[in-house]
Amino acid sequence: MQRKIIYLINPISGTKGKKALLKMIEQKTQAFNIPFQILSTNAEGNYAFLRDKINAEQITDIVICGGDGTVNQVAKALLNIAINVGIIPMGSGNGLAFAAKIPKDPKKALDIIFAARASYIDSFFINGKFSCMLCGLGFDAQVAHDFAKQSKRGLATYMKQTYKNFIKATPYTFEIINQGTRFTTEAYFISIANGNQFGNNFKIAPKASMNDGLLDIVVVKKMSKIEMIVTLVKHILVGEIDYYKNNSFHKKDILYFQTDQLVINNPSQAPLHIDGDPATTAEILSIEIIPNAFRLLRP
Repeated sequence: MQRKIIYLINPISGTKGKKALLKMIEQKTQAFNIPFQILSTNAEGNYAFLRDKINAEQITDIVICGGDGTVNQVAKALLNIAINVGIIPMGSGNGLAFAAKIPKDPKKALDIIFAARASYIDSFFINGKFSCMLCGLGFDAQVAHDFAKQSKRGLATYMKQTYKNFIKATPYTFEIINQGTRFTTEAYFISIANGNQFGNNFKIAPKASMNDGLLDIVVVKKMSKIEMIVTLVKHILVGEIDYYKNNSFHKKDILYFQTDQLVINNPSQAPLHIDGDPATTAEILSIEIIPNAFRLLRP
């Protein structure tokens, strides 16, 4: 079948970077003789219209020029559709793209699009809301909520909000129910990961695979702030982890286990983020994997 590509990109605002990207997309796609369209992303995040357009025009590929939030919105609209999804990373964190080894450089990311190697990756639901990368409860979610309020984006702003929240962070109470096991713990945050990272290659779930039918659950327990820094450095930068065993959770600073579904009781109403964007939290959170949710173009 003849490839037909739709590129989704933020409306051109006159910035040099976006103009250069648009020109590169046009030139390289024309060089491959692939019919294409360039559409604007929308602030509402509503991409349901793509389903009819894909069927009517026999579109084969949707390429998202954006960050994790836009990838989430588009992938959610494309569930159960035979379509390839590509990413040209343009967000603050680009967690899904980097977990899939898609480079930040637009030219190299486009090379992956044209290589046309797609494979299925999983996603998951949290209380019926779609996530393709990572959700968090607690400290990291509060950072996401505060970051979303800032007028200036980027890594520097994110790190500033992380530091401010780290200074005042306190643990939350959670009850975790997984495959017949139930335990209560106090923790600064819980990450539910399909990809291996928050973004910017900060790998909170070093063992995560995006197509193994499992979620990686990381619980950063109550400890001193100094201990937390040391423990997270070992965990994120060194990859020093121990899998949680049923009778040893109380002995570890970080719990790490894999599952295809779980329930988290959240009586403290710890804040929630979904794929890096702030979301409404709840006292009970039911999480389940979506195997082979969509096809991702990747190296």
